Amino acid sequence: MNNSQKKSLSSACILVIGNEILSGRTEDKNINFIAKRCDEIGVSIDEVRIIPDEIKIIKDTVLFCHKNFDYVFTTGGIGPTHDDITTECIGSAFNLEVEVNKEALKRLKAHYNKLKVELNESRIKMAKIPKGAELIDNPVSSAPGFIVENIFVLPGVPKILQAMFNGIEDKIRGVTNIVSKNIVVYSAEGEIAELLESIQGKYPDVSIGSYPYFRPPDVGTNIVLRSIHQNLISEATIAICKKLKEYKIQFEKT
Repeated sequence: MNNSQKKSLSSACILVIGNEILSGRTEDKNINFIAKRCDEIGVSIDEVRIIPDEIKIIKDTVLFCHKNFDYVFTTGGIGPTHDDITTECIGSAFNLEVEVNKEALKRLKAHYNKLKVELNESRIKMAKIPKGAELIDNPVSSAPGFIVENIFVLPGVPKILQAMFNGIEDKIRGVTNIVSKNIVVYSAEGEIAELLESIQGKYPDVSIGSYPYFRPPDVGTNIVLRSIHQNLISEATIAICKKLKEYKIQFEKT
C-alpha cells in the first residue's frame, strides 16, 4: 500500500527475537504467515525487525514499536530455556512484575499430567507472565502467549504460533473492504516499468505492484492493484490495460 492508503489502515510491526535467526541456524517461517494473515484482515505490516536475545535491545525495540505501530507481534523467546528472555524484557519495558500466572500454570499442569511428564522449574517458567497481561491460548502445547497493551507475544515455533494466531484475530481491527485486481502481462518487467510509474502517479490511492515470473521459456509480469476504493482501482485497471494495448503488449485480467 502507498502512504496515503496506509493512513486508512491499521499499522503493524513484526518483531522476530532470537540469535538463532540472526545466525542462520534457524530459518524464520513466521513472518510470511503473519503478514499474509494481517493482509487478509486488512492490517498493513509496515516493518519487520529481527533482533538478538539481548535485554536492552529487546526493551528499547518493543517500546519504540509500541509507540509507532497499532499492533506489534513478537515471535520467539518465551520458551523454557535460559535464553528465552522476551517475557522478562516486556515486563521490564512496561514496568510490570513478572509472576507465575495461576491460569497459565493450571494449563501447563493439565498438559504435562496428560503426557505423564514432570512439570519442572524450567517448564514452570513458561507460566510466568507480566502481571495484568491477557493470555493467548495455545491449543498445541498449552504454554500461553500474552498481550500487553498493543504487544502480542507469540512463540517462535511456527506450528504453535499459527495455531495461536487464530485466537487473536478477533482482537485485531483491520479494513475488510480492500479490493484487489490482477493483470498477467506476457512481457518482461522492464518493458512496462515506465508505463506503471506514470499510472501510479495518477492514482496515489491505488497500490500498483509488479512481480516478474520466470517459467522457461516464458517470461512475464504479474501486476497487482490493491485499494480500499473500488472506483479508483477500476479506473487504474482500465488505464493500465489501455496503455498495454497501445504498446501492443499481450495481457489478460484474472
